[in-house]
Amino acid sequence: MSELLALRSHDFAACSAALGEAVVRLRCAALHEELGRIARALLASPQGSFTAADPLALQVPAARAAAPDTLHQEIRVEGHYYGCYQVAGRSDYDIDDRRHLASLAALTGTLLQVHSLAQRATHAYAQVEAQLAHQSQILDQIHESVLTLDPMGYITSWNGGAERLFGYTALEAVGRNILFLYADEDDSQPDLFAEQGGRMMEVRRRKKSGEIFWASLSLSPLRDLEDRRVGLIAYLTDITERKLAEERLHHLAYYNELTGLPNRTLFTRLVDQALMVAQRNELSGCVLFIDLNRFKLVNDTLGRRIGDELLRQVAGRFRAALREEDVVAHLSGDEFAVGLFDVRQHFEATTVAQKLQAALDAPFLIEGHDLRVGASVGISVYPQDGNEADTLLRMADIAMARAKEGHANPDHSVAFYSFDMNQGMHDRMRIESGLRHALGHGELMLVYQPKFEIGTDKIVGAEALVRWVHPERGVVPPSEFIPLAETTGLIVQVGEWVLEQACAQAAVWQRAGMRPFRLAVNVSAREFTESLPNRVADTLARYALDPDWLELEITESTLMHDIDRVIGIMDRINALGVALSLDDFGTGYSSLSYLKRFPIHTLKIDRSFTTGIPNDASDCAIASTIISIGRQLGHRVIAEGVETPDQLAFLRDSGCDEVQGYLYAKPLPAAGFEQGLRENWLLVG
Repeated sequence: MSELLALRSHDFAACSAALGEAVVRLRCAALHEELGRIARALLASPQGSFTAADPLALQVPAARAAAPDTLHQEIRVEGHYYGCYQVAGRSDYDIDDRRHLASLAALTGTLLQVHSLAQRATHAYAQVEAQLAHQSQILDQIHESVLTLDPMGYITSWNGGAERLFGYTALEAVGRNILFLYADEDDSQPDLFAEQGGRMMEVRRRKKSGEIFWASLSLSPLRDLEDRRVGLIAYLTDITERKLAEERLHHLAYYNELTGLPNRTLFTRLVDQALMVAQRNELSGCVLFIDLNRFKLVNDTLGRRIGDELLRQVAGRFRAALREEDVVAHLSGDEFAVGLFDVRQHFEATTVAQKLQAALDAPFLIEGHDLRVGASVGISVYPQDGNEADTLLRMADIAMARAKEGHANPDHSVAFYSFDMNQGMHDRMRIESGLRHALGHGELMLVYQPKFEIGTDKIVGAEALVRWVHPERGVVPPSEFIPLAETTGLIVQVGEWVLEQACAQAAVWQRAGMRPFRLAVNVSAREFTESLPNRVADTLARYALDPDWLELEITESTLMHDIDRVIGIMDRINALGVALSLDDFGTGYSSLSYLKRFPIHTLKIDRSFTTGIPNDASDCAIASTIISIGRQLGHRVIAEGVETPDQLAFLRDSGCDEVQGYLYAKPLPAAGFEQGLRENWLLVG
């Protein structure tokens, strides 16, 4: 009996192996035939089969399975029917045979169940793969560029649309950070990839070829199966053509098609925006209305083509004559407008108007024609004449008509809308014109105000001051023409004249054998340029003047910008042996940390501080502080505007070195000053 059981166990193991191989390799009838053979072999029966059909479905009586010469075993796993075994041909089937057939059926059911699940999984996987392939094909065929990014902005997928749009293949793009496609450095917003998606924007991007284009960008969140955000999906569409069309429409709406300058609509908008800033900062502004003279004659005589080209060239000259921040517009026909909003005084607009008129002086050469046009300019001022662009433009138009009608030469006519401003402008223009005439016709002269050393009353120097002797008005006060010269730039010519005359006079005194003293010449901020040291050196050489005779006085405001450049110029002047004095000290805003770096010899206390000495405590404190700073830095200190003994006493007690003012002497002509020098024997050689 034990030998029989061992034999059956061996046979069952062999049958199990055969069963597993059959389930894996065979299908349908071949599988059924092999399963029947395995059952016959296991039970050593001449008859045996496997049937896959459900007997309930086929209405086969189950009772026949109980026949004494037949074994019948159904295969059911977890309620699913997989078939049945029938074995016959022996009359001695016992309980062990039934147990072996049941074991075979159980193993068959397990194998068929696993195989069925594997088949279904394989089929499902194939379906998923097919679906993904279809989706990939669809994604690659759509025109829109679609790419996915991880939370740090690195590209994780790249469709065919992105390849066509950017020119990069997926192999080149995937794994790189999206920033390599950005056209502008400031376009890379740091919070772009921290957002939750759903963002739409218009952006500029760069293709592989280097071409910059406009794209519509939409961002959506990319989530995993558990709905966690794992990145972004970006959709991009090329909208360059639309943007160009919008820009063309914008240009047509806001710019003059002929000249390319802003039109009236844009001009009023820009002016109103500037006025809001001016109102917040309590600034002033001006609007200039410009009407060309003789343009209609050119247009009517030579035709519109010539007239249009003339307007284009006029627009170019106007743009070149103005600063970048100034707004110039072509309103219509031969009318232009300019907005000025960085002006300290309204009369500065007059200088701009004259620059625009001067820009038209040179003839326009167009198709062989030598054309000349001029301009009349009207000016309105914010806030006196209006608080918004349309009003200011209308007031400037009225002022332009007044300028054109009331001037002998319309090409140089300028008028303010306000009568008071208009009168002031005419006075200013008259002074400016007279000053230009004075420079070339000997109407300027120098006077010399002595500088005295406190304690010895010795003359230690003098300041050369310019005076304008008008043939009709007499002596014009410096307060009238010096600020005007600063504004118009004439101060450079005036300064050159003063330096030349002062050195010429000092050379006369040098040849007369007088001991050298410092003759101070004021240098404006406009003159304090890289060319100043060479100009000083040339002037000294021309008159063979010892540099000990010359001192340059510079104002504190000159030191406000580009400190290193200023110090470089001062060092070059010092190298010539010429002394430097800091004029009006205390009225500006220069840092004391820079003061120790400036190679100066003297600090001058402004007269605005000496006036209140000794009664005004603030003036006394400021003057004392300046004297203390000067002494600690090793500079001499001089106070100007000293007119009373009390002022002198305070300055003496505070340690001031020198003074100048009416208490000692008024500014004197060269002859009177020389007489004073000779009477002061300490300076006579």
